[in-house]
Amino acid sequence: MARRLRPVEAGFVRDAPVRHVFARNIAAAPEDVFRALAEDVPGWSEWFTAVTLARPVRDGAGREIGLRGGTRFEETVLVTKEPELYVYRVDVTNVPGARALVEEWRLAPVGTGTRVCWTFAADGAAPFLFALRLARPGLARAFREAVTALDRRLAAR
Repeated sequence: MARRLRPVEAGFVRDAPVRHVFARNIAAAPEDVFRALAEDVPGWSEWFTAVTLARPVRDGAGREIGLRGGTRFEETVLVTKEPELYVYRVDVTNVPGARALVEEWRLAPVGTGTRVCWTFAADGAAPFLFALRLARPGLARAFREAVTALDRRLAAR
């Protein structure tokens, strides 16, 4: 059953009850990484293996995301500051216990490549937050694999 979440803003990533922050350096330029994140939304399913559906909605102001296992998100894009910042919030999801979710992708030049930093920030019922804390190693692995696959995809273009 889908539920509407609390409409938090981008600053929620700083003070959410649970914050997972992951970072990795890749060879692709920040501009290319930003375009893959913010402009090629359908391409997410090509490099982020957990993503089975990704499509822009509301003329790019939102996204519809499906994950393996049946999780669904309807999102609103909060910030697009090319080439350094892409932030979106989940408005509606079928995840039990979730109350607020924001994801932030920060990009910084490192030599000719990019330092990619992903922050996953959430609030919810105690069982949801407990499960999310336990999920940290899996999210870290998913992030590493996704960013590595994205880097390979961008290099092949």
